[in-house]
Amino acid sequence: MKKKKGSNILPLLMLTVGFVLSSSLIHSQNNYTISGTVTDEFNGETLFGTSIFLKGTSIGAITNEYGFYSISAPEGSYTLIFSHLGYKEISMDITLNSNQKIDIEVQESSTQLDEVEVIAEETERAILKKPEMSVSKLNIKTVKQMPVVLGEVDVIKSLQILPGVTNNGEGTSGFHVRGGAVDQNLVLLDEAIIYNTSHLLGFFSVFNADAVKDLKLYKGGIPARFGGRVSSVLDVRQKDGNSKNFAMTGGVGVISSRLALEGPMFKDRGSFLVAGRGSYAHLLLKLAGEENSVSFYDLNLKTNYSINDNNKLYLSGYFGRDVFNFDGSFSSSYGNASGNLRWNHIFNDRLFSNLSLIYSNYDYELGIEDFEFDWISSIRNYNAKYDFKYYLSDAFKLDFGISAIKYEFNPGEIKPTGPNSAINELILDQKLALESGVYIGAEHKLTDNLTAQYGLRYSRFNRLGGQPISEYANDQPILYNPTLRFYQRTDPIGETFFKKSESIETFDNFEPRLALAYQLNDYSSIKMGYSRAAQYIHLLSNTSAVTPLDVWTPSGKYIKPQLSDQYALGYFRNFSDEMYSLEVETYYKTVDNRIDYVDGSDLIGNNTIETEILNGESRAYGLEFLFRKNEGAFTGWVAYTLSKSEQRTPGGIAGGPGINNGSWYNTPFDRTHDVSITAAYKLNDKWSFGANAIFQTGRPVTYPNGQYEYEGISVASYSDRNADRLPAYHRLDLSATYRPNRRPDKKWKGEWVIGIYNVYNRKNAAAISFGQNLETGANEATRTAIFGMVPSVTYNFKF
Repeated sequence: MKKKKGSNILPLLMLTVGFVLSSSLIHSQNNYTISGTVTDEFNGETLFGTSIFLKGTSIGAITNEYGFYSISAPEGSYTLIFSHLGYKEISMDITLNSNQKIDIEVQESSTQLDEVEVIAEETERAILKKPEMSVSKLNIKTVKQMPVVLGEVDVIKSLQILPGVTNNGEGTSGFHVRGGAVDQNLVLLDEAIIYNTSHLLGFFSVFNADAVKDLKLYKGGIPARFGGRVSSVLDVRQKDGNSKNFAMTGGVGVISSRLALEGPMFKDRGSFLVAGRGSYAHLLLKLAGEENSVSFYDLNLKTNYSINDNNKLYLSGYFGRDVFNFDGSFSSSYGNASGNLRWNHIFNDRLFSNLSLIYSNYDYELGIEDFEFDWISSIRNYNAKYDFKYYLSDAFKLDFGISAIKYEFNPGEIKPTGPNSAINELILDQKLALESGVYIGAEHKLTDNLTAQYGLRYSRFNRLGGQPISEYANDQPILYNPTLRFYQRTDPIGETFFKKSESIETFDNFEPRLALAYQLNDYSSIKMGYSRAAQYIHLLSNTSAVTPLDVWTPSGKYIKPQLSDQYALGYFRNFSDEMYSLEVETYYKTVDNRIDYVDGSDLIGNNTIETEILNGESRAYGLEFLFRKNEGAFTGWVAYTLSKSEQRTPGGIAGGPGINNGSWYNTPFDRTHDVSITAAYKLNDKWSFGANAIFQTGRPVTYPNGQYEYEGISVASYSDRNADRLPAYHRLDLSATYRPNRRPDKKWKGEWVIGIYNVYNRKNAAAISFGQNLETGANEATRTAIFGMVPSVTYNFKF
């Protein structure tokens, strides 16, 4: 919805919050509250997802991202249970006749190095009761157990073997969720936006597993506190740092190594974490006589300070970069930088708050020596957000908050670097925008069996001035030429300059969220959900994979915000006392204002990108299965997704047939079938094994279907967009972990991880190109494969 005037929604929502708080306090005035924080006994890390409940009742809670919990119950005597899978359960008898603060330290059920005891992070019984659905949460220990390419533990690749999540192709770190595009995923590291998740052009992700505490992927049913993307949210949290003892972890791999240091500081009132990772592929290439050079590095920093029992400060940062140099004639680098200052404040035993000031930057540099010029582009944002969690009663919990993000877009600068350069300096129009939001959400236990999670987010986007905007006849930047039968850009008829204090365009949207969970019995439940989301920034790319050249642009006069509506229905069941679990979900998702690019579009160095695009819509629907074995020496899961992802792009006001004559066509990330089998087996205290087996329908592509000659030149003609497919993708990965030292009193603990990626050497096609054999004149197709069989050896250690 487009809006020019200010909105009174914020005061209205605040009044609503005040009314709910007052009425709920009156309703629960005879109850007493137990609150506190749950931490790991060994390292002092706060634990997210711990179940706390009063035995024999339906009263309970789950710790939040900072380990805080709060439950309320009538006066009486109870048995209080703390349960977190992978940790020993704690039981204590309490007499509740006043508000109590109980901080608990829990002990791991196993002290072995990175041993996988369970797959799920939360108890299966708690998952059944929660209205939260379409959510995947992985324990970082599970991630470390999976076989990966070149032995490098990868958070993104671990998600790609879950239902509803697919990859961009062989060896890439980008991911697609339920038929959505890469730019439709909101990726957060300690609340800071990460715009490019890849290293080495997609072979590895930017997340160092030694610095990660937990990760959670919202595929649907996104809580109201998140906004800005229409497909998914990946929320990755860094470790806080060991507050009990100095510790060191790390590993030495085939092409990279890593080291993490952590320990207490500020006289045991805080802790720190410093984690670094770097590659030495450039050194290996140099030893092999290659003049090309590729390398990357990561640096994760975090510290915290406890002012008192009710106030705690966190400061975290991430810095990562890739550097390429090809024979001295071509060089490039790209990277992310982020920082976050957070203040946790506990107002009382029911109200928890978090204030965050966040900075994110992604930039890309390209240099071509032969033509003597450099190219630079970037996106930068400053984010302030204030979130509250109010535990009003056992039956009602409230979230509310406000946020604002200022964007600075630099779509490109071209600068000559030498006296003989034929390139003129060019600076594309810098773009500014402000995105703000306010939300309120609730988790409401309606009956013993029925729980609801509902909320409303109001978002507002101001495309700010400070640049000229091209004007076109009839507001048509692109038109269809019926004579030549293709779309062509139109010439501007003038420009309008907007000051920085002016708004070029303003949009606002209401985004309702709803989820219901009905527990059929102690071991099964059904859930359903609906969510609407708005996305105001777009990734300009005509490739299906993440590349550093991708450029972000804001919504404005000619590019409208994307709006999604998703519906989901699921059935969840536990078997054999939670040893096995089954999750089945079906979904249907639509996205309005999804742009696509006309044939022959020019996206790089283009100051009028609106002349290259058409406005359309997309839809995705599917069925997901996940069967897990959660306990025992043998654990793992089988995931299967049957899905369809399509787009339709008519000509609209530009005229003409649009793309594929205005009919539905496959998106580049459509996968009809996606099957993953993941297994981990502990043979004994020294040996454990892991395996992944993956099958996917081939990625949609566009092949030539004929050719003709024009002035002696052979020219190919093409089929409809994405009407063909690459061959099916499949592979088998195996790993073995050997732990030679099992003495519990030994401080140094090490392990060897031996892996084989793509055991049977499948040459999966990353692309198929067509050309003419210069000797025979015959047409031929060439398959490009990135990986065959890749063995690896990694040594991991902990001190």
